[in-house]
Amino acid sequence: MMVAHPITKDNPLVLASASTRRKELLVQLGIPFESVESGIKETVGGRFSPGTMACRVAVQKAESVRIRYPQRWILGADTIVVLKKRVFGKPRDTQECREMLFSLSGRNHRVITGFCIISPHGTTVHREAVYTRVKVKKMREGEIEAYIKTGEPFGKAGGYAIQAIGSFMIQSIKGSYTNVVGLPVYEVINAMIACGALRGFPLAQE
Repeated sequence: MMVAHPITKDNPLVLASASTRRKELLVQLGIPFESVESGIKETVGGRFSPGTMACRVAVQKAESVRIRYPQRWILGADTIVVLKKRVFGKPRDTQECREMLFSLSGRNHRVITGFCIISPHGTTVHREAVYTRVKVKKMREGEIEAYIKTGEPFGKAGGYAIQAIGSFMIQSIKGSYTNVVGLPVYEVINAMIACGALRGFPLAQE
């Protein structure tokens, strides 16, 4: 049986995502990786629960690059914002972004990141959804319009970035901060160690 060697500089993780936020988190962690755009269209809504839906998309992203990267560890992830039963993906245009931010203003919502790990054997060895509760302050119309004009909301689930300018609107969070950024670091590292992708953490510096 093929040995599944852990992630190293010579055997980097494959991140099935072009997300700048996810790449920045992996760089901060010191995990060697290669980022690959999955090409999977993120689906909002459907008959599945939000957590299940995020996990399904994460698996689809990872599976889409597996054939190009055999014998490598692959990480897929998908982040969505949920207000009651309404699921927010990335705003398609200014009007949708405005509607999202007005909807989130003054209310609690959940940020859910589904992630999965595919082993070098080609099997999904871990799948998990992580939930964070976020409270947004009551925003004035001028604040929302000014934030939209920065361009930051586009390409972000829910239309905001907690790690950048959008932090001004975050009143409180309950749960993982990095989950809201796009990758729940605590859970991902634990999963990687448990399935053998990492021998331990932090990684030895060469």
